[in-house]
Amino acid sequence: MAEPVRNYPQLAHDILDRVGGEANVSNVARCATRLRLVLKETPAGAKESVSRLPGVITVVENGGQFQVVIGPHVGEVYDEFVAQGRLDELSGGDAPKQSVVNRVIATMSAVFAPFIYVLAAAGILQGALILITMAAPDFAKTGTYEVLSFMSWTPFTFLPIFIAMTASKHFKTNTFIAVLCAAAIMNPTWGEIAARIGKGEGVTFAGIPLTETVYTSSVLPPLFLVWLLSYLERFLSKHLRGTAKQLLTPLFCLLIMVPLTLIVIGPLSAGAASGIANGYNWLVEAAPPVAAAIIGGLWQIAVIFGVHWGVTPMVLDNFDRFGQDSFQAFQTAAVIGQVGAAFGVYLKSRNKELKGVALSATAPGLFGITEPALYGVTLRFKKPFIMGCISGAVGAIIIAVFGARYYAYAGLPGPLTIVNAHKPGTSSLLWEAVGCLVAFALAAALTYVVGFDDPTSDLGTDIEPDETTTSTIGAAGAAALATGDSGTVVSSPVSGRLVPMADVADPVFSSGAMGSGVAIEPTGSRVYAPFDGTVVALMPHAVGVRSHDGLELLIHVGLDTVKLDGRGFTAHVENGAAVNAGDLLMEFDRDVIEEAGYAATTVLVVTNTASYAAVVADGDGTVEHGDAVITAVRAATPVTSA
Repeated sequence: MAEPVRNYPQLAHDILDRVGGEANVSNVARCATRLRLVLKETPAGAKESVSRLPGVITVVENGGQFQVVIGPHVGEVYDEFVAQGRLDELSGGDAPKQSVVNRVIATMSAVFAPFIYVLAAAGILQGALILITMAAPDFAKTGTYEVLSFMSWTPFTFLPIFIAMTASKHFKTNTFIAVLCAAAIMNPTWGEIAARIGKGEGVTFAGIPLTETVYTSSVLPPLFLVWLLSYLERFLSKHLRGTAKQLLTPLFCLLIMVPLTLIVIGPLSAGAASGIANGYNWLVEAAPPVAAAIIGGLWQIAVIFGVHWGVTPMVLDNFDRFGQDSFQAFQTAAVIGQVGAAFGVYLKSRNKELKGVALSATAPGLFGITEPALYGVTLRFKKPFIMGCISGAVGAIIIAVFGARYYAYAGLPGPLTIVNAHKPGTSSLLWEAVGCLVAFALAAALTYVVGFDDPTSDLGTDIEPDETTTSTIGAAGAAALATGDSGTVVSSPVSGRLVPMADVADPVFSSGAMGSGVAIEPTGSRVYAPFDGTVVALMPHAVGVRSHDGLELLIHVGLDTVKLDGRGFTAHVENGAAVNAGDLLMEFDRDVIEEAGYAATTVLVVTNTASYAAVVADGDGTVEHGDAVITAVRAATPVTSA
């Protein structure tokens, strides 16, 4: 039906229906742009079916997950998906077994994604303070600065609390008990005890020596704490009954998990995180250009497959221990390289529709979100993606050679977070900016020079999908969705085989003179309303419908069928009638049409195409009436930060 693409309840319902319903969902989580599902089994055709839904950019199957790429509005879809499917307390059921690596990646995504924008907001505040103090150094001596500064560090200081909240949902344990245990290991009194241990004082618990490990800003200790807590709580729930269960479960969990964390879990997991970070940092110290080229050149590949969350503990450990990190400095170049490649497509393409797509897909990159540029533009044409990766590597190498680092965590590294490389008395910010500028300019230039297969017709019918992705709702629709632009989706009024408008054997339609759209070789004999709206024109062989949000669609049944003078056509509505999506509009007799020597090709034309930034034909192959076939995207709106 025609509806704003931000109809999240409908999108959630459609996704749930196409993946087999709530009974087939073993687990559901989300990251910054993706709805991540673990299905008991993937229904045949589910990937393609979900990909064609209005509001879905693409679908990626990786790591045992069915990842539905939606964009920044994934949170709203996730909430509706969980509510409609009553999936907030999934037991896991018959979930397929995953490898250890896949489970780790899925856990990192489920734990960090829900609050990544909180960290990103704090990082932006830190960046703003950096800019202000650069312009007015005395501001750092004011009380205002002190308050804003501790505000910006708050989510990092209390990171274990955030982790306890999200990890408890992922591991399906009591959130309040998880937060209680995480808060206990962050208690200021423990910090004082740890400081005494660090000075040489021996402190024991039940005769077992304690270490000086502290847990503010830590990642793995609270994560492992909650993971083991989930097993302990389930064990206690099985063996305790009645009121005793309600009281003794949190008591025993607190008494067991906090000392166990202080004695075993904390020191071991903190050591593991530090070991991983030390390994990466060793590579950076031993061969800076090599480490930079790997991160700058290959990071976007990790994003494509949704495995990029796995590095978060390492990055946070670097900031916690050293107050700086090189990974995010290199990562920013990788992000900006893809943004530059998308901009290069905008400069190079002669296709007006693609130019609009590329420019609007560039905007989310300002906020560190590259999926629109990836799936809507660069990866779709292959060569721009490669140019973006090469340029990201070159920019990162420049950053590495001159020793630039990030000194404040960036939730979503991108152009707006370059300022996080500032440190008084160093040239870190300068070379971070130079490296990122090179990544952007080089990607745009290489894309322009090397080129790509510039489409000569409608994006929805001229571009072949990349093998690593699936069919999308249309590149223009994908980019608009990701940036929050509004649009209208038209569902097919007939069942049959899609035909590109350019291939219609009537120059009035194929030339686009009447507007953009798509044609269908029908297999049935009924025409249904493609959306909620009003019939504004009615002829024996054609019907015009206007949606509630203003899209005007002409449904023309057959070519030259006006010469039949109404023979073979039966109208089921009157001009001016209000219709709902799926209402029967007319019937036609294929035999009458074909015996007269005419084709039954049904043409769908958006007659007010000029009112839209792009009108994209969606899907390919065969469609059923009700499937999305056209996405009309309104003029791009400015992107503002939240």
